[in-house]
Amino acid sequence: MSRRRLESRGLAAGLLGDVQTAILTEPLDSLYHITGELGRGKFAVVKKCVEKTTGKVFAAKFVRKRRRGRDCRAEVIHEMAVLEVSRNNPRMINLHAAYETEHDIVLLLEYAAGGEIFDHCISDELLSEFQIIRLIRQTLEGIHLLHQSSVVHLDLKPQNILLTSLSPLGDIKIVDFGLARKLGSAGELREILGTPEYVAPEILNYEPITTASDLWSVGVITYMLITGESPFAGEDKQQTFLNVSQVNVDYSKEAFSRVSELAVHFIRKLLVKAPEDRPSAADCLSHPWLWQQCPGSEPVPPSPRTPRERSGGSKWAAPHEDAEDKENILDSSPHAKRFRFEEDVQAAREGTTEQF
Repeated sequence: MSRRRLESRGLAAGLLGDVQTAILTEPLDSLYHITGELGRGKFAVVKKCVEKTTGKVFAAKFVRKRRRGRDCRAEVIHEMAVLEVSRNNPRMINLHAAYETEHDIVLLLEYAAGGEIFDHCISDELLSEFQIIRLIRQTLEGIHLLHQSSVVHLDLKPQNILLTSLSPLGDIKIVDFGLARKLGSAGELREILGTPEYVAPEILNYEPITTASDLWSVGVITYMLITGESPFAGEDKQQTFLNVSQVNVDYSKEAFSRVSELAVHFIRKLLVKAPEDRPSAADCLSHPWLWQQCPGSEPVPPSPRTPRERSGGSKWAAPHEDAEDKENILDSSPHAKRFRFEEDVQAAREGTTEQF
């Protein structure tokens, strides 16, 4: 079949229903060698595959059409549609083709050989400040273009930002648009979804979602690349929700000893509770931290990671004073898990409403 269209009246708010990409039904293994698994989620698995005729490498994302006994084909079509919207965005992963099997729709995606930037958040050697600046600047370039199409990603995290190569460190490619939403198509969008450590306070509080929700996540990602720690991870989801709702962030000098004060200032302006007070992606791209140079020198080597105790976030105004110390719990953090919050909505709202 050459085209799929789902009637928009049957779609949930913010989902797209039109795709131009042909959805093919011929067996994938007749055209590609499937060589191994790259990643796995609750409803999808990504496998490396090589086109038999050309030897070109792709990432094949097998997405289930039924989840918990519910037909979710419309959500897969929506993900395809967002990928099509992003087709001219060099910072987003490219959709090459789509196939359909009895149980899955398979999205054949551009292959990013450098893996996740999450690996650099947990490495014994953290990236240099100038390497981080380049990755964050590229991430913002991609998000800015996405937001110009009135689409929000809503699941930005280090696991969903890939690198085209590992050595030398390549360019970023943003992936996983299953939770992305189109704004403005049906009034205000209110939905509780995302990943606990990266989700913005307004989402937990069931307030309107805007492009600012993605910018909160960029602040969390920047913090993790610099410190190697999650700013909001708690012993359980409820503690994480509480940390997010109270914006409990460690800005101690120890936490940011290896980077400039401008880096701290950049994060502070993103990790603010009121979404209207966060800068847009375009505003962020004018922040002086992102244009620092290291003139006439070789690339700065990675910094060794040192254990430490953790303490307890106008557009580019002066930084605040250091916040109060607070214990950090990182090891039990469910970093690699992405899930919706439907089962936790009531608990989340009960745990966070008082703080808003």
